[in-house]
Amino acid sequence: MTVATGTRTKQAATGSLVGLALGDALGFPTEFNDVPAILAKCGPWRTMELSRPAFVTDDTQMTLALGRGIRTAMDRGLLTGFRLARPVREEFVDWYHSPDNNRAPGRTCMVACRLLDSDRPWQEASQTGSKGCGANMRVAPVGLVPGLSDDQRAGAAQLQAALTHGHPTALAASDLMARAVHLLARGAEPLGLVGQLRSYAYENRSRYHERWLGDLWRHTHDASAQSYIQRGWDECLDVLTRVQEALRHPSPETDPCETTGDGWIAEEALATALHCFLLFPEEPVTALRRAACTRGDSDSLACLTGALAGAHLGASAWPQEWAERIEYRSDLLSLGALWDS
Repeated sequence: MTVATGTRTKQAATGSLVGLALGDALGFPTEFNDVPAILAKCGPWRTMELSRPAFVTDDTQMTLALGRGIRTAMDRGLLTGFRLARPVREEFVDWYHSPDNNRAPGRTCMVACRLLDSDRPWQEASQTGSKGCGANMRVAPVGLVPGLSDDQRAGAAQLQAALTHGHPTALAASDLMARAVHLLARGAEPLGLVGQLRSYAYENRSRYHERWLGDLWRHTHDASAQSYIQRGWDECLDVLTRVQEALRHPSPETDPCETTGDGWIAEEALATALHCFLLFPEEPVTALRRAACTRGDSDSLACLTGALAGAHLGASAWPQEWAERIEYRSDLLSLGALWDS
């Protein structure tokens, strides 16, 4: 991996978190619309503008909840599964009860958070049949926290996913998203990113993070922990192949969802966000606009695209006029400053 010099000065964490929220806000008005309807509403996709006011969805709200939970856990010592689960669980439950939780949140998150608001083990609250994108839309903070080992980063990414979405593909896709954000923040070249993620998936295909996940696999129909987690990695490997194939013959004017999926499920959200980012790796606003003008889960796709682009290019990637009016700006900047320092 090539690591850029001066990666601290680019403010990768701030860039990623702000980009995530900007993508979320840009895609919010276009979610549930097909491309012709979006074009009729917003005009040409390459000139799409951020709405006024720039409201975000549950994607950004849950990202901030996860970020606060990580901060609390690390204030208490070395990051472990035991230390992380409680504060993140509490943050998710607080979000569930918040009056601001009125942005069409996903059903899986709502059901799981209602169950988390109890004394039961979190594994009993996890929705093990769901691989919705709600797990990886919020995982970027795990990739931005400095000083984590590969094991801590993978374990934290999978645990935060499993609190709500216990399907193994949700875990693997979240792990890959955190890995991608981490690599880009450290200066990895976008051109080799998908190959690095494929290698990472192969290396971890049979690894079940028991210290982080406990007996989660026993709440499924799988015969072993290994067979459980392999299901997730294999589905993610399949979509990473689709991303590679799509980028061999890039077609920026074609809806990316046509080749890499609509993004309602975890692996397709990862794939199509990578697709949008890698079509325009040095044009972050264009990448956001492409992701927001799709037939699929446009707010989550643009949210993930913004996290990738911001990790790659840093805080200066985003127009100042956009960044200054994004909802939750002070919270995003506070976490970004903590992890950029």
